This record gives sequence, C-alpha cells and structure tokens, in this order.
Amino acid sequence: MPFTVRKIAVYKEYLAIEGGRPLPRQILLVGAAAVIVNPWAGQGFVEDLKPLQVDGCAEIGKRLSDAVMAEMQGEAPMEAYGKAAVVGIGGEIEHAAAIIHNLRFGNEYRRAAGAESYLSFANKRGPAGCSIQIPMKHLHEIASRAHFITHEMFIPDAPGPNEIVVALGASCGGRPHARIGDREQDKRDLNLT
Repeated sequence: MPFTVRKIAVYKEYLAIEGGRPLPRQILLVGAAAVIVNPWAGQGFVEDLKPLQVDGCAEIGKRLSDAVMAEMQGEAPMEAYGKAAVVGIGGEIEHAAAIIHNLRFGNEYRRAAGAESYLSFANKRGPAGCSIQIPMKHLHEIASRAHFITHEMFIPDAPGPNEIVVALGASCGGRPHARIGDREQDKRDLNLT
C-alpha cells in the first residue's frame, strides 16, 4: 500500500439531550481517521496525483470503512455518512482531496454502508490538533436536511506537517430535534414543483 498509516483513531459520542430536551433515542456519531504520511510531501509541485490514487485509495477506504462499521455494529442502523481529510501545513489541500475525492475511496464506504447518495465532504489544511469536521448526509434521501449533521473530532498529534488525516463519519440519526424541512418542501413552498 503506498500510504503509510501511522495510526488509526476512533471517536464516538452519544447525543442524549439537545436544547434542554431529551431525545427520543440517543444519536450515535462515529468518526474513524487514519493518520498517513503525505506521499507527495517534499516533492515540490507534483503534476499528476493519480498514480497513488489508483494504487492506494481503495485500500485506505476499505480499512476506514471496516473501522466505522465495526463501531456501528450492535448499534442503531446507520442513517448518515460523510468523509473528510486534513493535510498538514507542509502539504497542499489538493493532497488531501486526492485521497478522498475518487470513486476508489468512496465506493468502499458506499458499499459497506449500503448507501446511494454521494458522500458529503470537507478538506482543508491545518496543524496538529486542529478540528476534523466530517459533514454527513442521509445514506439514501438526498433531500433530507434533517441528516445534514457534522461530527467533529481531533487528534492531538495529527496531522504533522507532512501527514494527512483521512476520516470517515457515520451517524445513526440526523440532527437532534430537526425542524427546518427539506429541499422538496422548499420547492413546494416556492411553487417550483
């Protein structure tokens, strides 16, 4: 595998109360992240990032998908998912994007989750300990704004300047007490249907 994995970090949280109100059921959020050595670090501007995408993105996607699915096992069914990548300050945002924005990476997670919708995403550059924000959406219902939810985590020592954090997120529900409607309702309200 062309991506050297320094470590895998998993973060889980259970939401029970929001806005002072208990939830009908707890919402589990899971994030699994791989801290990898940036394979393009120190090479200057690399014209073609694709060779490493072809060689390694499916493997890193499967490894993280397996980690998320293991954490979700025995919990309520997964309803939302997403992806994110943070490149260290010595790399380019395009290095982070190269890992997560291709079907070799994303299809591993779609298959594991039994999903149809595209993966919401975030990619950015940041120092060790920066926020890793994984935006999520419903696995199947792309108009469901109730499932536009973000899982946030951080890894104190990552990404290093020449590392990339690659992360997948999952949730067994949407935002707590969601009540803003969805895209289809907007279309009806605006007479666009």
